[in-house]
Amino acid sequence: MKLSSISTITAIASAVIIAGCASHKATPITAKDLQAHRWVLTTVDKKAVKTDPTSTQPFIQFDDTMMASGNASCNDFFGKAKLDKNRLLLDKLALTMKLCSDDIMKQEQMIHRSLSSWTDLSLAKETLTIKTPKHTLVYQADNTTEAKQ
Repeated sequence: MKLSSISTITAIASAVIIAGCASHKATPITAKDLQAHRWVLTTVDKKAVKTDPTSTQPFIQFDDTMMASGNASCNDFFGKAKLDKNRLLLDKLALTMKLCSDDIMKQEQMIHRSLSSWTDLSLAKETLTIKTPKHTLVYQADNTTEAKQ
C-alpha cells in the first residue's frame, strides 16, 4: 500500500512537471525588440550567407512605425512589417531591380519569398531567427551600425 502511495505521488509530480514544461511558451517578441538593431543575415539553412564583389551583406531593420527596410544580397527592399505572436510578415514588399550573379539572385529570391509570407520568429540575446517551412534565416544584431530610423 505504501509503495502505491509513493508511485501515485511520483506520477502526479511527473505529470505536473511535464504539463508545466509543455505550457511554457517563448517570451513574445515585441516591435521594440526588432527596432533596437540593424539585423545582419549570417546564415541560411546553417550555411554562411553567399557574397561576392557585386553583392551586399543582407540585412533588415525596422523603424518605429514597423516599416522594414534592408538589402537581400543585391537589391534594397522595404515593406510594412506585421508582428503577431512571434510571427512576422513583410506586407507589400517593394524592391529595387538590380541584376547580380545567379547564386546571389537565387539567395535574394529565397530571402524575399521567406519575408513575404508569415514566418516564425525567435530571439535569443542578439540573434534573430526567422523560420519558414523550407528555410531558416539567422540574423545577428549589428551594434556597430545604428539602425536608420
